[in-house]
Amino acid sequence: MAASATSLSTTFSSLSLRRTPRFSLLPQPHSLSYPLKPPRLSLKFSPLRASPTDLNDPDAQYDESDESDDAVTELISDPDEIFDYDEAKYGKPPEPVQRFGSTPSFDDFPPESEEEIAIGYEELYGPAYSGESYLGNDVNAVGGGEDSDDEDEEWRNEVEDEDEEFAEKVLDGYEEEVVQVRRVTKVVKGGKQLNFRVVMVVGDLRGNVGVGVGKATEIVGAVKKAGIDARRNIVRVPLTKYSTFPHRADGKFGAAKVMLRPACPGTGVIAGGPVRVILELAGVQNALGKQIGSGNALNNARATVVAFQQMRQFSEVAALRGMPMEELWK
Repeated sequence: MAASATSLSTTFSSLSLRRTPRFSLLPQPHSLSYPLKPPRLSLKFSPLRASPTDLNDPDAQYDESDESDDAVTELISDPDEIFDYDEAKYGKPPEPVQRFGSTPSFDDFPPESEEEIAIGYEELYGPAYSGESYLGNDVNAVGGGEDSDDEDEEWRNEVEDEDEEFAEKVLDGYEEEVVQVRRVTKVVKGGKQLNFRVVMVVGDLRGNVGVGVGKATEIVGAVKKAGIDARRNIVRVPLTKYSTFPHRADGKFGAAKVMLRPACPGTGVIAGGPVRVILELAGVQNALGKQIGSGNALNNARATVVAFQQMRQFSEVAALRGMPMEELWK
Protein backbone atom coordinates (compact mmCIF):
# COMPACT_ATOMS: atom_id res chain seq x y z
CA MET A 1 0.00 0.00 0.00
CA ALA A 2 2.86 2.38 0.84
CA ALA A 3 4.65 1.51 -2.36
CA SER A 4 1.59 2.42 -4.41
CA ALA A 5 1.24 5.83 -2.72
CA THR A 6 4.87 6.65 -3.50
CA SER A 7 4.44 5.77 -7.14
CA LEU A 8 1.29 7.90 -7.40
CA SER A 9 3.03 11.01 -5.94
CA THR A 10 5.87 10.57 -8.41
CA THR A 11 3.40 10.33 -11.27
CA PHE A 12 1.46 13.47 -10.23
CA SER A 13 4.67 15.42 -9.72
CA SER A 14 5.67 14.68 -13.29
CA LEU A 15 2.28 15.95 -14.48
CA SER A 16 2.48 19.27 -12.57
CA LEU A 17 1.37 22.37 -14.55
CA ARG A 18 3.92 24.59 -12.87
CA ARG A 19 6.85 22.77 -14.34
CA THR A 20 8.64 24.77 -17.01
CA PRO A 21 9.23 22.96 -20.27
CA ARG A 22 12.85 22.49 -21.31
CA PHE A 23 12.37 24.02 -24.75
CA SER A 24 9.94 27.03 -24.84
CA LEU A 25 9.53 29.94 -27.27
CA LEU A 26 7.53 32.07 -24.82
CA PRO A 27 9.30 34.61 -22.55
CA GLN A 28 9.92 33.31 -19.08
CA PRO A 29 8.36 35.24 -16.14
CA HIS A 30 10.80 37.00 -13.89
CA SER A 31 10.28 37.67 -10.26
CA LEU A 32 10.39 41.34 -9.17
CA SER A 33 12.09 42.26 -5.92
CA TYR A 34 11.20 45.51 -4.13
CA PRO A 35 13.41 47.20 -1.48
CA LEU A 36 12.09 47.09 1.96
CA LYS A 37 13.33 50.59 2.95
CA PRO A 38 14.57 53.75 1.10
CA PRO A 39 18.33 54.13 0.60
CA ARG A 40 20.28 56.25 3.03
CA LEU A 41 21.86 59.51 1.81
CA SER A 42 25.65 59.43 2.01
CA LEU A 43 27.72 62.65 1.96
CA LYS A 44 31.48 62.74 1.90
CA PHE A 45 33.25 65.79 3.28
CA SER A 46 36.91 66.50 2.61
CA PRO A 47 38.49 68.87 5.11
CA LEU A 48 39.86 72.07 3.56
CA ARG A 49 43.09 73.52 4.82
CA ALA A 50 42.32 77.22 5.04
CA SER A 51 43.01 79.93 7.52
CA PRO A 52 40.17 81.98 9.06
CA THR A 53 41.21 85.00 7.01
CA ASP A 54 40.74 83.07 3.76
CA LEU A 55 37.07 82.52 4.52
CA ASN A 56 36.37 86.24 4.25
CA ASP A 57 38.31 86.53 0.97
CA PRO A 58 36.01 85.84 -2.03
CA ASP A 59 39.05 85.36 -4.34
CA ALA A 60 40.65 82.64 -2.18
CA GLN A 61 41.32 79.31 -3.99
CA TYR A 62 41.37 75.88 -2.35
CA ASP A 63 42.99 72.70 -3.59
CA GLU A 64 40.41 69.90 -3.48
CA SER A 65 42.23 67.52 -5.83
CA ASP A 66 44.16 65.91 -2.96
CA GLU A 67 42.03 63.48 -0.97
CA SER A 68 43.90 62.68 2.22
CA ASP A 69 43.30 59.78 4.52
CA ASP A 70 41.56 61.93 7.07
CA ALA A 71 38.50 62.35 4.83
CA VAL A 72 35.30 62.03 6.79
CA THR A 73 32.30 60.11 5.54
CA GLU A 74 29.02 60.67 7.33
CA LEU A 75 25.58 59.20 6.82
CA ILE A 76 22.73 61.67 7.04
CA SER A 77 19.26 60.27 7.39
CA ASP A 78 17.59 63.69 7.38
CA PRO A 79 18.73 65.96 4.43
CA ASP A 80 17.17 69.02 6.13
CA GLU A 81 19.48 68.76 9.10
CA ILE A 82 21.10 72.11 9.93
CA PHE A 83 24.80 72.31 10.73
CA ASP A 84 26.04 74.84 13.25
CA TYR A 85 28.79 77.12 11.94
CA ASP A 86 31.82 77.12 14.23
CA GLU A 87 32.84 80.80 14.24
CA ALA A 88 35.75 80.19 16.63
CA LYS A 89 37.24 77.64 14.26
CA TYR A 90 36.53 79.17 10.83
CA GLY A 91 36.27 82.84 11.67
CA LYS A 92 33.55 85.37 11.01
CA PRO A 93 31.22 84.32 8.17
CA PRO A 94 31.05 86.55 5.08
CA GLU A 95 28.36 89.22 5.04
CA PRO A 96 25.29 88.49 2.93
CA VAL A 97 24.86 90.26 -0.40
CA GLN A 98 22.97 93.51 -0.02
CA ARG A 99 19.85 93.54 -2.17
CA PHE A 100 18.23 96.62 -3.68
CA GLY A 101 15.49 97.97 -1.52
CA SER A 102 12.48 100.03 -2.43
CA THR A 103 13.14 103.49 -3.85
CA PRO A 104 12.15 106.22 -1.45
CA SER A 105 9.41 108.58 -2.54
CA PHE A 106 10.21 112.08 -3.77
CA ASP A 107 8.26 113.54 -0.88
CA ASP A 108 10.52 111.78 1.63
CA PHE A 109 13.54 113.90 0.67
CA PRO A 110 14.10 117.23 2.39
CA PRO A 111 12.96 120.26 0.34
CA GLU A 112 15.62 121.94 -1.83
CA SER A 113 16.36 125.62 -1.65
CA GLU A 114 16.25 127.92 -4.68
CA GLU A 115 20.03 128.17 -4.67
CA GLU A 116 20.44 124.38 -4.83
CA ILE A 117 17.97 124.22 -7.70
CA ALA A 118 19.84 126.98 -9.55
CA ILE A 119 23.16 125.18 -9.05
CA GLY A 120 21.66 121.97 -10.43
CA TYR A 121 20.33 123.75 -13.51
CA GLU A 122 23.68 125.47 -14.03
CA GLU A 123 25.51 122.13 -13.95
CA LEU A 124 23.17 120.75 -16.61
CA TYR A 125 22.43 123.70 -18.90
CA GLY A 126 24.94 126.40 -18.01
CA PRO A 127 24.52 129.85 -16.44
CA ALA A 128 22.96 131.46 -19.52
CA TYR A 129 19.49 130.19 -18.61
CA SER A 130 19.34 132.06 -15.29
CA GLY A 131 21.52 135.06 -16.20
CA GLU A 132 23.73 134.64 -13.12
CA SER A 133 26.30 132.03 -12.13
CA TYR A 134 26.50 130.29 -8.75
CA LEU A 135 29.57 128.25 -9.78
CA GLY A 136 31.71 131.06 -11.17
CA ASN A 137 31.06 130.26 -14.86
CA ASP A 138 30.83 132.73 -17.71
CA VAL A 139 27.24 133.86 -18.23
CA ASN A 140 27.82 134.49 -21.95
CA ALA A 141 29.18 130.97 -22.55
CA VAL A 142 27.10 128.59 -24.65
CA GLY A 143 26.26 125.24 -23.05
CA GLY A 144 27.13 124.03 -19.59
CA GLY A 145 28.53 121.18 -17.56
CA GLU A 146 31.79 119.41 -18.26
CA ASP A 147 31.51 119.62 -22.07
CA SER A 148 30.78 123.36 -22.20
CA ASP A 149 34.17 124.18 -23.75
CA ASP A 150 33.69 121.60 -26.50
CA GLU A 151 30.18 122.89 -27.22
CA ASP A 152 31.46 126.45 -27.40
CA GLU A 153 34.13 125.43 -29.89
CA GLU A 154 31.61 123.54 -32.04
CA TRP A 155 29.28 126.53 -31.98
CA ARG A 156 32.08 128.88 -33.05
CA ASN A 157 33.00 126.56 -35.92
CA GLU A 158 29.38 126.49 -37.10
CA VAL A 159 29.18 130.28 -36.97
CA GLU A 160 32.43 130.59 -38.94
CA ASP A 161 31.09 128.21 -41.60
CA GLU A 162 27.89 130.24 -41.87
CA ASP A 163 29.91 133.44 -42.15
CA GLU A 164 31.95 131.95 -44.98
CA GLU A 165 28.80 130.93 -46.84
CA PHE A 166 27.28 134.37 -46.25
CA ALA A 167 30.47 136.05 -47.46
CA GLU A 168 30.16 134.25 -50.79
CA LYS A 169 26.89 136.06 -51.47
CA VAL A 170 27.04 139.50 -52.99
CA LEU A 171 26.23 142.12 -50.36
CA ASP A 172 25.00 144.89 -52.64
CA GLY A 173 21.58 145.49 -51.07
CA TYR A 174 19.62 143.47 -53.63
CA GLU A 175 17.26 140.68 -52.68
CA GLU A 176 17.08 137.63 -54.90
CA GLU A 177 14.16 135.38 -55.72
CA VAL A 178 14.07 132.49 -58.15
CA VAL A 179 11.05 132.56 -60.43
CA GLN A 180 11.56 129.35 -62.37
CA VAL A 181 13.92 126.37 -62.59
CA ARG A 182 13.69 124.23 -65.71
CA ARG A 183 15.67 121.34 -67.07
CA VAL A 184 16.76 121.89 -70.67
CA THR A 185 18.48 119.52 -73.08
CA LYS A 186 20.86 120.34 -75.90
CA VAL A 187 21.38 117.79 -78.67
CA VAL A 188 25.02 117.53 -79.75
CA LYS A 189 26.98 115.12 -81.91
CA GLY A 190 27.75 112.72 -79.06
CA GLY A 191 24.23 112.72 -77.61
CA LYS A 192 22.30 115.07 -75.31
CA GLN A 193 23.61 117.56 -72.78
CA LEU A 194 21.42 118.08 -69.72
CA ASN A 195 21.47 121.56 -68.14
CA PHE A 196 19.35 123.64 -65.79
CA ARG A 197 17.93 127.05 -66.61
CA VAL A 198 17.07 129.46 -63.80
CA VAL A 199 15.04 132.66 -64.11
CA MET A 200 15.80 135.06 -61.25
CA VAL A 201 14.58 138.51 -60.21
CA VAL A 202 16.67 140.87 -58.05
CA GLY A 203 15.54 144.14 -56.49
CA ASP A 204 16.32 146.58 -53.68
CA LEU A 205 12.68 147.42 -52.77
CA ARG A 206 13.43 151.06 -53.70
CA GLY A 207 12.58 151.13 -57.39
CA ASN A 208 15.48 149.14 -58.84
CA VAL A 209 14.69 145.70 -60.30
CA GLY A 210 16.23 143.33 -62.83
CA VAL A 211 15.54 139.97 -64.53
CA GLY A 212 18.30 137.48 -65.36
CA VAL A 213 18.71 134.00 -66.82
CA GLY A 214 21.45 131.46 -66.08
CA LYS A 215 22.23 127.98 -67.40
CA ALA A 216 24.59 125.39 -65.92
CA THR A 217 24.93 121.68 -65.34
CA GLU A 218 24.04 122.23 -61.66
CA ILE A 219 21.31 124.37 -60.13
CA VAL A 220 23.72 126.22 -57.84
CA GLY A 221 25.83 127.37 -60.75
CA ALA A 222 22.75 128.37 -62.71
CA VAL A 223 21.49 130.47 -59.79
CA LYS A 224 24.81 132.35 -59.55
CA LYS A 225 24.83 133.06 -63.28
CA ALA A 226 21.21 134.23 -63.18
CA GLY A 227 21.98 136.61 -60.30
CA ILE A 228 24.91 138.14 -62.19
CA ASP A 229 22.81 138.51 -65.34
CA ALA A 230 19.96 140.14 -63.42
CA ARG A 231 22.31 142.73 -61.88
CA ARG A 232 23.54 143.63 -65.34
CA ASN A 233 19.97 144.43 -66.48
CA ILE A 234 18.70 146.69 -63.69
CA VAL A 235 15.92 149.10 -64.63
CA ARG A 236 14.49 152.02 -62.68
CA VAL A 237 10.82 151.94 -61.68
CA PRO A 238 9.22 155.38 -61.06
CA LEU A 239 7.41 155.33 -57.69
CA THR A 240 5.05 157.84 -56.13
CA LYS A 241 4.50 158.63 -52.47
CA TYR A 242 1.67 156.08 -52.45
CA SER A 243 4.12 153.25 -53.30
CA THR A 244 2.75 152.80 -56.81
CA PHE A 245 3.73 153.91 -60.30
CA PRO A 246 2.38 157.18 -61.74
CA HIS A 247 0.37 155.91 -64.73
CA ARG A 248 -0.76 152.80 -66.54
CA ALA A 249 1.51 150.93 -68.94
CA ASP A 250 1.45 147.85 -71.16
CA GLY A 251 4.50 145.77 -72.01
CA LYS A 252 4.97 143.15 -74.69
CA PHE A 253 7.77 140.66 -75.18
CA GLY A 254 7.37 137.87 -77.71
CA ALA A 255 3.90 136.39 -77.38
CA ALA A 256 3.50 137.60 -73.78
CA LYS A 257 1.71 140.84 -72.91
CA VAL A 258 1.50 142.38 -69.44
CA MET A 259 -0.91 145.12 -68.35
CA LEU A 260 -0.01 147.29 -65.30
CA ARG A 261 -2.35 149.69 -63.55
CA PRO A 262 -1.69 151.94 -60.51
CA ALA A 263 -3.88 151.54 -57.42
CA CYS A 264 -4.88 153.58 -54.41
CA PRO A 265 -3.28 153.00 -50.97
CA GLY A 266 -4.47 149.83 -49.23
CA THR A 267 -5.08 147.88 -52.41
CA GLY A 268 -1.91 145.78 -52.26
CA VAL A 269 -0.27 143.95 -55.11
CA ILE A 270 -2.90 142.10 -57.13
CA ALA A 271 -0.96 140.07 -59.64
CA GLY A 272 0.34 136.56 -60.17
CA GLY A 273 3.40 134.70 -61.37
CA PRO A 274 6.58 136.58 -62.20
CA VAL A 275 4.68 139.89 -62.43
CA ARG A 276 3.95 139.82 -58.72
CA VAL A 277 7.55 138.93 -57.83
CA ILE A 278 8.92 141.84 -59.89
CA LEU A 279 6.45 144.34 -58.41
CA GLU A 280 7.26 143.30 -54.83
CA LEU A 281 11.05 143.41 -55.30
CA ALA A 282 10.71 146.79 -57.01
CA GLY A 283 9.04 148.21 -53.90
CA VAL A 284 5.53 148.55 -55.34
CA GLN A 285 2.88 148.03 -52.65
CA ASN A 286 -0.30 149.05 -54.47
CA ALA A 287 -0.76 147.97 -58.08
CA LEU A 288 -2.75 145.78 -60.44
CA GLY A 289 -1.10 143.40 -62.90
CA LYS A 290 -2.44 141.06 -65.54
CA GLN A 291 -0.78 138.56 -67.87
CA ILE A 292 -2.35 138.46 -71.31
CA GLY A 293 -1.37 135.93 -73.94
CA SER A 294 1.49 133.54 -73.28
CA GLY A 295 2.12 131.97 -69.89
CA ASN A 296 5.87 131.73 -70.33
CA ALA A 297 7.51 132.92 -67.11
CA LEU A 298 10.60 134.43 -68.74
CA ASN A 299 8.64 136.29 -71.45
CA ASN A 300 6.15 137.69 -68.91
CA ALA A 301 8.98 138.86 -66.65
CA ARG A 302 10.66 140.66 -69.54
CA ALA A 303 7.34 142.11 -70.66
CA THR A 304 6.94 143.59 -67.17
CA VAL A 305 10.39 145.15 -67.46
CA VAL A 306 9.39 146.64 -70.86
CA ALA A 307 6.30 148.17 -69.24
CA PHE A 308 8.47 149.71 -66.50
CA GLN A 309 10.77 151.23 -69.12
CA GLN A 310 7.80 153.08 -70.64
CA MET A 311 6.89 154.82 -67.39
CA ARG A 312 7.84 158.45 -66.64
CA GLN A 313 7.48 160.72 -63.67
CA PHE A 314 5.35 163.87 -63.98
CA SER A 315 8.41 166.02 -63.49
CA GLU A 316 10.20 164.32 -66.38
CA VAL A 317 7.27 164.79 -68.76
CA ALA A 318 6.94 168.47 -67.76
CA ALA A 319 10.64 168.99 -68.38
CA LEU A 320 10.40 167.39 -71.83
CA ARG A 321 7.45 169.63 -72.74
CA GLY A 322 9.05 172.71 -71.30
CA MET A 323 6.19 173.65 -68.99
CA PRO A 324 5.55 173.71 -65.27
CA MET A 325 4.31 170.50 -63.72
CA GLU A 326 1.12 172.23 -62.51
CA GLU A 327 0.00 172.81 -66.09
CA LEU A 328 0.02 169.13 -66.99
CA TRP A 329 -3.50 168.68 -65.56
CA LYS A 330 -5.05 171.73 -67.29
